[in-house]
Amino acid sequence: MQNASPPIPSLIPESAPFSPEQRTWLNGFFAGLLSLDGGVNALSPEETAKLLGDVAGTSAAGGSPDDGDDGQAPWHDMSMPLPERMELAAGRPLRRRMMAAMGQQDCGQCGYTCEAYADAIVVKKEERLNLCIPGGKETTRMLKSLYAEFGAVAADAKAPAGETPTHPAVAAVADGAVAASPVPTRDQPAEIAFLSRTKLNKAGSSKETWHIDLDLTGSGIDYAVGDALGVFPRNDLALVDAVIAALDAPPDFPIADRSLREVLTDGVSLGLAPDMLFQLISYIAGGERRQKAKALSSGGDPDGDAATLDVLAALQKFPGIRPDPEAFVEALDPLQPRLYSIASSPKVMADRIALTIDTVRYAIGERPRLGVASTFFAERIAPGTKFRAYIQKAHAFGLPADPSVPIVMIGPGTGIAPFRAFLHERMATKAPGRNWLFFGHQRHDCDFFYEDELIGMRSAGVLTRLSLAWSRDDNHKFYVQDRMREVGRDLWAWLAEGAHVYVCGAITMAKDVERAMVDVIASHGARSADQAAAFLSELKKTGRYQADVY
Repeated sequence: MQNASPPIPSLIPESAPFSPEQRTWLNGFFAGLLSLDGGVNALSPEETAKLLGDVAGTSAAGGSPDDGDDGQAPWHDMSMPLPERMELAAGRPLRRRMMAAMGQQDCGQCGYTCEAYADAIVVKKEERLNLCIPGGKETTRMLKSLYAEFGAVAADAKAPAGETPTHPAVAAVADGAVAASPVPTRDQPAEIAFLSRTKLNKAGSSKETWHIDLDLTGSGIDYAVGDALGVFPRNDLALVDAVIAALDAPPDFPIADRSLREVLTDGVSLGLAPDMLFQLISYIAGGERRQKAKALSSGGDPDGDAATLDVLAALQKFPGIRPDPEAFVEALDPLQPRLYSIASSPKVMADRIALTIDTVRYAIGERPRLGVASTFFAERIAPGTKFRAYIQKAHAFGLPADPSVPIVMIGPGTGIAPFRAFLHERMATKAPGRNWLFFGHQRHDCDFFYEDELIGMRSAGVLTRLSLAWSRDDNHKFYVQDRMREVGRDLWAWLAEGAHVYVCGAITMAKDVERAMVDVIASHGARSADQAAAFLSELKKTGRYQADVY
């Protein structure tokens, strides 16, 4: 006769906000997750109490489900400095404080929203703490500090004796091309082909912006206007070779069945040097250099140059240091995908996709620095070359379901990308709703992106209204928010008639636009400043004011 199964222990507090059926299921789930039979994955009692307290939304002692958390996220503001966000999250459950440590963009580059990434870390589904690109080093350091509350080893600690650690990015590429799934994702991207690049700036511009056309044929990629394209770029080969030279290592040094040069090209980031690299250097260096490396690894800035130290500069700062190539790769962050707003509509051409990309170039000292993905598209990739990509679905950023609803689009610079897609879609579907675009840049004569298209759509009646703002054409700088205030009466009329408002572009611009919108509502909607702010808040809640900012 078989032995009866042992009873499932009761782990979820009776005060937790779950039904009896939910509580039974969760008890079983966490019993397995925590290996309460004493298996190798068992957590300590303190870790168990902490994890269950966070998941159930209770204190470790088992209080009310609302103890320490009211379900709100007042820190979910990408323009708010990290210390302010953490102050607002003080006293909340661990998973909520981890969410506050994220970049607050819900951009999806890490594969999650901010809240989902935090939850995945807390239940130990995700071990990597360095995936938040917008948050950068600040977020990684804060997550490591918070993660220490588990009493567990941080994700980037050394592997147990006898085991050879493999960098996640290295392992992913070493396995070969991932077979395209029916719906390509960040973890299972598709391969698409680069078709062409067209410069959008004319002579005299201080900017370098490109319209990029890509071929989706056979990729399985399907998208909607408002979505973003996730791109896995490749590092500049000149930079890769300079890093290899600084390491004084052979380019064909084997790492997880790949060469060092291959891994440095598409597996790891060569951008801002991570703390782990300085920690590795501190193990090798001696004397004052060891102290400097240790200070840099913990967020210090002994020489006032920490913000300028990419991977190559870090190696050059400590000349003669020769870390083992495999240990060096392990100390680097994975090369993360970059997200770009899609500037085309599948209703126009289903097997093509377009992007609008500003090229990032600057110099520190005598050495030029290059944006990884932007220069990949601007100069390094040849027509016909394939690369990995996927679609990041939009988080509440899309055209209204009713095509007759008027829309107002505010997108200076490359922020115009999704609105070009919106206009192409509305034109292709013959949507009857009116369309108003606010666009701005530095100079009319050389920075008027898609000028012929926009003028043509205005002449055809697709673009009902086009409002422009140029910040460098006169002595007085003039921006889209200034134009909004200037035409505030008409803008309020559109809002009163039910228009949806969309904003795309930089965070600072989006904040300026919000302030201008509040001014317009107050001035022309006969409301106080507080009432105008409340009105705008209601537009956001009902989906009538949507933003895609970075």
